[in-house]
Amino acid sequence: MAYASSERIMTVTGECCKVDAVVTLDSKGQILLPMDIRKRAKLKPNDKLAIVGYERNGELCCIMMVKAEKLGTAVSKVLSPMLRELRK
Repeated sequence: MAYASSERIMTVTGECCKVDAVVTLDSKGQILLPMDIRKRAKLKPNDKLAIVGYERNGELCCIMMVKAEKLGTAVSKVLSPMLRELRK
């Protein structure tokens, strides 16, 4: 089950991201992306998602999912400021 949240996180560039849902790992370690998020992200069956992790002090602290087709310089421009903010 997912819970929407209005908590917003400002990035260095002033852009805003927010917590859209909280999901639970099932006994197999799998998660279900809520339908509203799949619709807003225009995800379809068999779409590929890249898992981007950020490690701090030897521990994986942030996990982001990005459509594999969107990987590249554009994603880099979006993620870099957020990751710099996390390092502080």
